[in-house]
Amino acid sequence: MGKENFVEQIADINQDFPQWYTDVVIKTGLVDYGPVKGTMVIRPYGYAIWENIQKELDKRFKRTGHKNAYFPLLIPMNFFTKEAEHVEGFAPEVAVVTHAGGEELAEPLAIRPTSETIFGSMYSKWIQSYRDLPVLINQWANVMRWEKTTRPFLRTSEFLWQEGHTAHATEKEALKETKKMLNVYKEFAENCLAIPVITGRKTEKEKFAGAVATFGMEAMMKDGKSLQAGTSHYLGQNFAKAFDIKFLDKDGVQKYVYTSSWGVSTRLIGALIMAHGDERGLILPPVVAPVQVVIVPIAQKKPGVLEECKKIKRALKNAKVRVELDDTDSTPGWKYNEWEMKGVPLRIELGPRDIEAGKALIFRRDTQEKVEYSLDNLAKSVKQLLKTVQQDMLKSARVRRDNRITYAQDIQDILYGVENGKFVKAGWCGCRECEDRVKAETAATARVYAEGEQSETCAVCGRKAEHTVIFARAY
Repeated sequence: MGKENFVEQIADINQDFPQWYTDVVIKTGLVDYGPVKGTMVIRPYGYAIWENIQKELDKRFKRTGHKNAYFPLLIPMNFFTKEAEHVEGFAPEVAVVTHAGGEELAEPLAIRPTSETIFGSMYSKWIQSYRDLPVLINQWANVMRWEKTTRPFLRTSEFLWQEGHTAHATEKEALKETKKMLNVYKEFAENCLAIPVITGRKTEKEKFAGAVATFGMEAMMKDGKSLQAGTSHYLGQNFAKAFDIKFLDKDGVQKYVYTSSWGVSTRLIGALIMAHGDERGLILPPVVAPVQVVIVPIAQKKPGVLEECKKIKRALKNAKVRVELDDTDSTPGWKYNEWEMKGVPLRIELGPRDIEAGKALIFRRDTQEKVEYSLDNLAKSVKQLLKTVQQDMLKSARVRRDNRITYAQDIQDILYGVENGKFVKAGWCGCRECEDRVKAETAATARVYAEGEQSETCAVCGRKAEHTVIFARAY
């Protein structure tokens, strides 16, 4: 079979969502499996998405006063014993180096699963006075968590992320920072990834190990499951006391700082795939798409066709549009399928008749509509259309999510809701026993508190509700 007739097949998104996901990440060239179980190789197309995510987030971090630094990959194991809850939470996932240079190490070294401890050790050296505060540092790094069950982007033994770690003079400042960065994530998710998210505080059971409070960002995937797309943690003085991070305040008294940490990872690429994709493959929002526009010549061997396509490409590049011209010898139909699977937001089709008419046909990947545009000022039209696609993708995802949020009066309602791919809001008395029972009987977990909503009774035990919680099955 010739290449021009070959279209790689992916599983039916409606029949086998997990296999569809695996097919998409592999066949679109986002990742490949690494030689060590549970690892992934992020290929250029996938890494280009991550670079665009980095670029957008990094400018937001810097706008809010944060600076980038880099901390060591290896952490002394004794650091983890200093904060009891933290070490207990991460112990099962820590990979440990015991030998180096052909010799056994005097002390084992952990490969960072997260960096609160190494940041804490350095902050204890750098912070002496109230004049040194606040400290607002972020790092872009890799981390390792030895996972038993893995899936590319969603859960791998090694992944890429950013982690912000800040230190403040007061509880109020640290809590404000924690919530501010959660809002930065939300704005980024919605305006760059076109993914509507629900933010809120997590329950004690679901919070980060060592935190006083964890705030999460939950996104609905197309199968109705939730993906924790980012977290922001208020750490109180837990790590300050563990690592003796003190400062001399204005009143002449030595005090412990208050800290926060927050992060998102390459898991966001998994979110993009599952929040927007369809039976044809990826659908990428223009802000983070590696290729925003692909130009496909029709009858490209005919005089003037390639020349006009190259002219359009130059104009789009000058307009700062990420554009590719597919002048390979494959058929137009094969190219359509290939670029649609890769999720490119717009496709320009141009042949001899179009040139003669002074028009180009533009295909929208998100709606699968084709519209004619004049070749005059085409770059300007494309720029505007990319903005429209970005906005429409968010609107569509929001409507889809909002239509799949339901309320539950009892545990059977919760089960029915999650079985049908919904986010379920339900009253909760606040006791761990009821939270555990929901998980045991429905396979759903408490994602975040539903801010500003108050239920009368607990959907599990019938007692007075302390909170309204969003329950969902999750990745």
